[in-house]
Formats: sequence, structure tokens, C-alpha cells
Amino acid sequence: MTTQTFRIGPATVGYGHPVFIIAEAGVNHNGRLDLALKLIDAAADAGADAVKFQTFHAEDVVTSQGEMAAYQKKNIGKVKSQIEMLRELELKDKDYPLLIARAKKRKILFLSTPHGGKNSVDFLRKLGIPAFKFGSGDLTNLPVIAYAASFGKPMILGTGMGTMKEVEDAIAVIQKAGNRKIAMLHCTSNYPCPPEETNLRAMTTMMENLPVLVGYSDHTAGIQIPIMVTAMGACVIEKHFTLDKNMAGPDHKASLEPDELRSMVEAVRLATTVLGSSKKAPNPSEKIIAPLVRKSLVTLKPIDKGEKFTHNNIGIKRPGTGIQPREYSRILGKTARRMIPADTLLRPHDIRP
Repeated sequence: MTTQTFRIGPATVGYGHPVFIIAEAGVNHNGRLDLALKLIDAAADAGADAVKFQTFHAEDVVTSQGEMAAYQKKNIGKVKSQIEMLRELELKDKDYPLLIARAKKRKILFLSTPHGGKNSVDFLRKLGIPAFKFGSGDLTNLPVIAYAASFGKPMILGTGMGTMKEVEDAIAVIQKAGNRKIAMLHCTSNYPCPPEETNLRAMTTMMENLPVLVGYSDHTAGIQIPIMVTAMGACVIEKHFTLDKNMAGPDHKASLEPDELRSMVEAVRLATTVLGSSKKAPNPSEKIIAPLVRKSLVTLKPIDKGEKFTHNNIGIKRPGTGIQPREYSRILGKTARRMIPADTLLRPHDIRP
């Protein structure tokens, strides 16, 4: 497991640091600026670190022959070509300065996936986004990944549909471009993802074997899985959200609504707090309680000066402010320096060497 860290804006991304939470707005704005602005507000209100959209012109993503995915047909309720669907989900270039300004005002990082290849990379780079996040569909798009990596910004990649070899190949081209700020996100490219396809142990395998940071991009229903992967050590979590699951569009039904997103963020933050540090040591509150609930060596009956300590005249009781019980065997057979009343904590000066 790598010890590397990198920064995205004010946030430090790495194991042992607060989970970097990306609220994935994606295309859930349905191409409308007003909804995109509301999504930024909802992500900020939920306490996410970043809100992420998708940047593309449909013609840069798919040919006119491309078909919709099965989940898209199901969620939209009708069949059209991919390019027709994507045209309806584009944000206008002129919208981005307004979106970035809203995110800055709300103190949340603005990210967007360069879904349209190099053109989108150049567009977002000129806008000054702090990191590049690629979806799973571009895991094998090594030329564009290498191009984006060359600008030195943190690189976050989804790995759905991928093999370990494909993940390693993507890492290699990023590193070859001189970029070491990498996080790979385990995920399953199914919307929503059924529990039996989640395969969280694959994330553990990635963490143990890859020389980069590992997180999780969640497409399951609810908030249970983000809490679980936090406990497993994920340092980045991405989750789709929407203003209303009943809106028309391909991703709304597999997304959280604002109250659910807020609950997820709170749960992930709490899970991080609960994990604490790897050091096994008393907490400050335990140091106060310990003397009250731990035990010490005590006299069970009056002991005369010179009398031996035996199983019959010393025992173990609270409080824990005297000689610790681990000294019991060492003290047996030694003699008392003075007369000691019954039910008295033994002290070192009570015992002859």
C-alpha cells in the first residue's frame, strides 16, 4: 500500500487522511444551467469536497451509429441513438464560468470529466480545474489519459469493466508522462449496481498491489457501500446524486437525492472518525476512567508486620491506583513491613524486598 499523498485544492488525498468525497452530478442537470447550479448548491450543502460534471460535445464522444446502453434505455424509457441522448445532456461552454463561480462561492471544488477527449481536456485545463477525473469508459483510452497527465494535475480514473492489466497500463502511461498524482477508483459499470456485482475485495487487491492511491466510485443504491469502503481504507469516494430521482434522464434513478447525499457524507465522515489512528493506546477519556475500573492488590484481612503475603490474605479489587494485579505472583511469599488493615490497597513501601 502506497504512502503517497497529493493535494486537490485545499484537500490532502491519501490513506489516513479524510476521505475525498466527490458528489457526481454528471449529466443530471439534463443540459440546463439552472439545474446545474442547484446541483452545486446541493453538493455544497451536503458537505462534499467536490462536485463533478461531464464536459463534452456529443460529436466528440460517439459516432452516429452508437447505441444507448441497456440501463440508459431502461432509465429513459425510450430508445434513441447515443448521440441524440448526449446532445440533450451537454452543458454550453458559456455555462462553465458561471458554474465555477458558484462552486467557488459555495466553497466546494469544481471538477468535470473530460468526456470529449483532448478537446475537453484542453477546455477544462484553460478553466483551471484542479484535477482530471476520467470515467471507466476511458480506462483504455491511453492517448487521452497520457495527454491529460502531461499537465501535471492529479489524475483520478474509474476502473469499471477493467482488468488489473488494463488498470496497470493506465497507471504506466500516466507515470511515463511524469505524473505521480494518481488515484484509481474501483467500481462496477452498472447503474444501479446489484450487490452481487460490487466485489469490494477487488478494491483491497488494488490497494495491496498498485503503487497508487485507491478509492471507490459507487453505483449501488443507498449509502451502505460508501460507509463500508471507508472502513476498508478507500481514500476517494465518488457517488452520483440528483435533485430528483424521478426526473427524465439516464442516471437519475441510480443517484442519491440531496438528503441522502448529506446522510452519506455525514456517515463517511463519522466512519473516518471512528477508524481513528492505527496506534493502540488509551484515549484521554480512558485515562480518566482507568483508575476507577481497573484493579489493584488489596488485603483481604488484617496482616501483621512480618507476616507473609499468601493467597488467603491478599486479593484483587478496584480501584486501580495501587499495585497492578500483574505483580500478584511476585509478591506472594514476601513479608509485610508493617501492620496493614483489611481491605487496604497494598503500596510498594508495605512490602519487604
